[in-house]
This record gives sequence, structure tokens and C-alpha cells, in this order.
Amino acid sequence: MEKDINVTGIPRIDKKAFSVSSLSDESDEKAYWFSKTPQERLIAMELLRQINYGYDPTTARLQRILEITELKKVGLA
Repeated sequence: MEKDINVTGIPRIDKKAFSVSSLSDESDEKAYWFSKTPQERLIAMELLRQINYGYDPTTARLQRILEITELKKVGLA
């Protein structure tokens, strides 16, 4: 089955899938992520970051800011 991918290359979220559970219920998430390689975990983390904060390749670099100020001359009184 092929995943739906939007224009930015991020897979679409299936908003029809929904489950409710108690916070005290045991979860198999920890075992799932420990079964993945560190590289797979980093890829998943990057995908979540892009989903949450967006990804724009034109602004992917850090912005450089240069500020020039003049030194105030302080006279001796």
C-alpha cells in the first residue's frame, strides 16, 4: 500500500484513525521504538518536527543578522 504524500513530501496523516486509552494503560510504544535503529528513530523524529513546524527549503538555513552600533564616548568628569 502506497502512502499518500503531499506537495512538501511529508506523508499525510490519517485523521480517521482514532483511539482512546487511559494514561495508566501499558503501551507497547517503548518496545516499538527500541526495536528501531537509531537512524530510523532520527528519521521519525525529523518527520515529526517537519509536521509540527513545517519545512521550507528556502529558509532551512540559519538567518545571519549583522548589527552595527556606535561606541558612545564617555568623558571623564
